[in-house]
Amino acid sequence: MEVIDVDGIHAATTFLAAALGSRFAPQLLRLREVLAEDGYALTPDSIGRRRLRNVAMMFLAYAGGDVARRVAAEQFATATCMTDQLSALSALIVLGAEAAEPALSAFYDQWKGERLVVNKWLALQAAADWPDVLARVQVLLAHPAFDAKEPNKVYALVGGFAGNPKWMHTTDGSGYAFMADRVIALDSSNPQVAARMVRSLMRWRRYDQGRQALMRAQLQRIAAKPGLSRDVGEIVAKALA
Repeated sequence: MEVIDVDGIHAATTFLAAALGSRFAPQLLRLREVLAEDGYALTPDSIGRRRLRNVAMMFLAYAGGDVARRVAAEQFATATCMTDQLSALSALIVLGAEAAEPALSAFYDQWKGERLVVNKWLALQAAADWPDVLARVQVLLAHPAFDAKEPNKVYALVGGFAGNPKWMHTTDGSGYAFMADRVIALDSSNPQVAARMVRSLMRWRRYDQGRQALMRAQLQRIAAKPGLSRDVGEIVAKALA
């Protein structure tokens, strides 16, 4: 698209996933039964079966309803590997905050000692299609699981939100302001990470005029920061040129 239609793309993709999940619910449920295995194996065949089974669950989740919620909750509770449990958590997040909250807490309690898994937990929440996702991300900035000095955690949480197609690009500009705040805060402590985060604002010319103005204003605010690092300064200057 010459001009990225944020709202149209989001509406079309979620509608399609929900329509497929609803239309083929019986087949998807049957597929999950056929692909179920006893135990856990790392063979290519088993990995492929689990992956397809989880894809079926995600389509059911987009369709919504009690059956999808039961399937995801059961898989979360009985999963024999972290990948299946994480997939079930992803499905519960698609189903909404009410369905996901207990699982999010349980997942963190179980895996809080594993940094890479915790990063996935942060990223899933940042990418959620929930109206209050930005407020949740801001709360997570103060969570024990997050450390602004650890680049991978920044990429998971802040970068995860930057990749949230709907809520990063809300027409009130709150997503852009949040990203600019994080870039400015990070610039003093880790300009390399800040430079990576500011790239989420670089393509401002590809959006509608309203979003263009909002993104450009945040880039200008970053550019005006006293003592701005060369890492960030060069990227911002290029974006505004």
